[in-house]
Amino acid sequence: MEFLQNSLKVFNLKRYDFETECSCRILKQSKSNHYEKYKIKNKMKKSFAIAILFLITGQIFAQKKEQLNSEKMNISKEHYTFQLSDKVTRQKVSFKNRYGITLSGDLYLPKNEGNEKLPALAISGPFGAVKQQSSGLYANQMAERGFIALAFDPSYTGESGGEPRNLASPEINTEDFSAAVDFLGLQKNVDRNKIGIIGICGFGGFALNATAIDKRVKAVATTSLYDMTRVMSKGYNDAVTPEQRAKTLETLGEQRWKDAENGKPAAGPRNLPEALKGDEPQFVKEYFDYYRTPRGFQVNSVNSNGAWLVTNSISFMNMPILTYVKEISPRPMLLIAGENAHSRYFSEDIFKAANEPKELIIIPNAVHVDLYDKVDVIPFDKLGSFFNDNL
Repeated sequence: MEFLQNSLKVFNLKRYDFETECSCRILKQSKSNHYEKYKIKNKMKKSFAIAILFLITGQIFAQKKEQLNSEKMNISKEHYTFQLSDKVTRQKVSFKNRYGITLSGDLYLPKNEGNEKLPALAISGPFGAVKQQSSGLYANQMAERGFIALAFDPSYTGESGGEPRNLASPEINTEDFSAAVDFLGLQKNVDRNKIGIIGICGFGGFALNATAIDKRVKAVATTSLYDMTRVMSKGYNDAVTPEQRAKTLETLGEQRWKDAENGKPAAGPRNLPEALKGDEPQFVKEYFDYYRTPRGFQVNSVNSNGAWLVTNSISFMNMPILTYVKEISPRPMLLIAGENAHSRYFSEDIFKAANEPKELIIIPNAVHVDLYDKVDVIPFDKLGSFFNDNL
């Protein structure tokens, strides 16, 4: 799309210097592999030039001719990218959201849970991932810590229902979280007054939006937060010009005519290529290292093996989902981001906008995707104590 080409020029020609100042907590890893906590006054100056988010419409990369090497990738739809804990059981479940779409989930339970009702967590993300990836890993870890945890595929993706496929929606994906709360609250072993949410990457924004509107959610945490409505409509660091935005909307409108004529929405080129050329932005290389390698590949994942619809971004363009983030208060919020993550500013901006109680944790040296699956980097003990204290 011409808009994306123009956006590439914007980021290549102009560097964005910005300074943020906030009081936050940093976890510093000691030699004993434990985390020490200390408060800092963080002044950060960053300047970087990066392309518009590759997940927006799947238009950045053309599909390569090379075929997937099945000897290196596990292409089973049942493949999980992590090991199930021997302290946890996992069972497949399904439930419907308010739109009648059947969602597919995995329910993780602590072994030997007894007869006592337990606190529960609904977990989803990253944007374009499935439950056999990061959200399942998080659920597995949280179940080890005594929570009943539900990892689920969002509407239109993975094993969940909804047509057309590979579609995202800020409203429906927010609703998916509330539907997960519906399901958890009906389980006999769940204390429905102790339900929280964890959102990863783009589903961090949906998690905050769901918490703002759904008062049944008692606490919310995000990792590697993205506000998908902001980045799709305004680009990174809000760098998209009004002229570029107008051109994008015109192009999307023309695509709707084509889709209507063809009787179905068109899919864009795949989100990530079969192989890197070497000149991609660093954050794209990091996404590739997770989604397109045995580390995180899952055949049902849009990011691993597919593409969003060309018109996927339409509903994100004028629906700022975090308008009411202040209404999460007085319920607590925990935001976790990597020190070197290209997405860090989303968490910092939400931290500034939200009311107390709130907490921002910056993980030293971590990049965005480190918080997808690196269990020695993700502060799971902190997540456990946060929800134990607040549910």
